[in-house]
Amino acid sequence: MAAIDFKNPDWYDEEDINIFREAVHGFYAREMAPHSEEFRKNKKVDRKYWNMAGEMGLLNCAIPEEYGGGGGDYRHEMIIMEELVKANVDGFGLSLHNAIVAPYILHYGTEEQKQKWLPRMASGELVGAIAMSEPGTGSDLQNVKTNAKKDGNGWVLNGSKTFITNGGTANLIVIVADTGGEGKMSKSLFVAETDGLEGFRRGRILDKVGMDAQDTAELFFDDMKLPADALLGPETGHGFIQLMKELPQERLNIAVQGVAQMEAALEMTIEYCKERQAFGKPIMSFQNTQFELAECKTIVTIAKAFTYDCAEKHLRGELDTVTASMAKYWVTDKECEVIDRCLQLHGGYGFMNEYRIGRMYRDSRVQRIYGGTNEIMKLLIARSL
Repeated sequence: MAAIDFKNPDWYDEEDINIFREAVHGFYAREMAPHSEEFRKNKKVDRKYWNMAGEMGLLNCAIPEEYGGGGGDYRHEMIIMEELVKANVDGFGLSLHNAIVAPYILHYGTEEQKQKWLPRMASGELVGAIAMSEPGTGSDLQNVKTNAKKDGNGWVLNGSKTFITNGGTANLIVIVADTGGEGKMSKSLFVAETDGLEGFRRGRILDKVGMDAQDTAELFFDDMKLPADALLGPETGHGFIQLMKELPQERLNIAVQGVAQMEAALEMTIEYCKERQAFGKPIMSFQNTQFELAECKTIVTIAKAFTYDCAEKHLRGELDTVTASMAKYWVTDKECEVIDRCLQLHGGYGFMNEYRIGRMYRDSRVQRIYGGTNEIMKLLIARSL
């Protein structure tokens, strides 16, 4: 039985969407879920699953068919994210590849760049990542120190990045770099194909509090040479504007993932409370348990309704930065609250890694940090007052 009484809106429940949902869930459950523990142990999802996802049509599913994509829309990306949670598959950075990296190329690349990179991303030949954060710079993108300088017909990049999702696997990386100029016009985006690229170096796969199966890595650029067409778009100085335009979708992605996580946590906790006996009866029969779960159900229902409303706005091209920031910060705050309360209802078992709720507790914490910290989200919202 579903944890909340929520009927998908008509725009999200069309026949072709439901067919896609079944195919995605089947792929995750059949091919990946049996190996989840292995992914966590190895701190990465094996490269072969990217190729398999490409063969299934799951890569770049919302990119136009003329560039090798599936020709879908944001609903397909929502399904990619939601079904990953339902299938209990950790660490597969598919939504970053699809719904963050590919749109930068689609929206700001030249026709030649789109033809060069997007079809190969759709097949799985190229796995995407985006390199924003640096050791001394997180949310403050205007102070990025990685720099790119002209070198003949090309560019030379120097600097380093950290906390890069897909960083251990990706071979197509969008890099934020300083190209000179004043203020916001000093930043540009570069796209680097890293296979055999001189001057490119991966650091360690970072040892994180959660998200064990995600290959979050350090990256280093030491006189890394890139061709002229590595600059995303026709000229320098537009990187900050490009980032700001794409961040609302990234933040909506995080909210979608947050709703899916707390809904899954609530569902498994309801089942546990019906089965777990204490003092000779199921703990679901205790009023405290009922009240806790009643509050969690209310929170998840509100979060899902708000997030789906944001998604509908996004499909119409109407999702603004402020609304996306509200969704990102509020949903992820509530995600951590709901999962914490669900863990408490599991008692001592909730603190054991063998129980999924414990892993979810650790994994959910980063949601309040990446994509811009929740404190930054509140600053953005406050500017609209």
